[in-house]
Amino acid sequence: MERFAFVLHPLRNVDFTRRFPALNFLPEPIVEKGFSHLPPFKASHITGVKSPTGVEAEGWFVVVPVSASLMLKMSFREEILPRLIRAGRLAERLGAGIVGLGAFTKVVGDRGVSVAKALDIPVTTGNSYTTASAVDGALLAAERMGIVASEAEASVVGATGAIGQAAAAALAGSVRHLSLVGRRVDKLQAIKRSLDDLGTHTEISIGTDARIAARTADVVLTVSSATGVLLEPEDLKPGSVVCDVARPRNVSEKVHERRRDVLVIDGGVIAVPGDVDFHFDFGFPPGYAEACIAETMILALERRYEPYTLGLDIRPGRVREIRDLARRNGFSVAGFRRFERAIPDEEIDAIREEAHRARRRSTSA
Repeated sequence: MERFAFVLHPLRNVDFTRRFPALNFLPEPIVEKGFSHLPPFKASHITGVKSPTGVEAEGWFVVVPVSASLMLKMSFREEILPRLIRAGRLAERLGAGIVGLGAFTKVVGDRGVSVAKALDIPVTTGNSYTTASAVDGALLAAERMGIVASEAEASVVGATGAIGQAAAAALAGSVRHLSLVGRRVDKLQAIKRSLDDLGTHTEISIGTDARIAARTADVVLTVSSATGVLLEPEDLKPGSVVCDVARPRNVSEKVHERRRDVLVIDGGVIAVPGDVDFHFDFGFPPGYAEACIAETMILALERRYEPYTLGLDIRPGRVREIRDLARRNGFSVAGFRRFERAIPDEEIDAIREEAHRARRRSTSA
């Protein structure tokens, strides 16, 4: 039996009140502040993970009870890092052979590098499979929206970053036109040359304005490290798919609220093999998880107890490898998520119908 652990934390007030309903009667800042003083704790025992290869795994969710908003305000070295190390040491005591970092625990600071140095077991951020599933999820969502990938225009916002470069490499060859958006033109040109050298049929262009690139794109991946919103409702094409992988988010929440003809997703929802039971409600249907959780499980099932994805270095080769290992072990993109919650099929159907109406109105105008 292989063993893993995964560190997560509350993202919104509902993540506190789902576990403790009585907290609904308290102001959100009081709930957030009160829980932030608690030490990391074991939230659940994960059972039933079984690969088609016959290998089985069990694991644990370890919670750092600090909300996303507080985590972004705290000092990483003085306040967040000690909590993450404490969570990792709890994972070690539980018997985990590897620990994954979730949500903002893999964004703040140096993306897991300092945590890994302090532990005796390897650490992964899960960003390799997050990248793979973002691309796979975006292309699957495009198919659900009636977009033919080989005829589509795609845009990667934040293409000069580690995830952006890996995502662009994964998209090249799947779409007709790929627009690379970033702040540094020289770096964009270098990435374009490397993608052109792949010899795919995809036409590659570069630009520095995310809004201009998004207006003609059928599929948009946002992975920029910018701290502010880059895309607003008016920037997007009717019927387009937007996969917002960035944290903090690059896409305004107003897009979801106002553009009922655009499908906004965070990435793919992963179906986990076996009769898995997380014994914990983290907003996904039974048997499904985020890609960063899945990467940790995959590495355990493969007995690859190593720091697979750490820091800012996300290699395209590793993205391709973890995608292959996922398939070998029975993991697959089986849906979509937004704000760390699964998107119901009926909502996607409604967005597609509204996109059809929007295009008809545009044609007749």
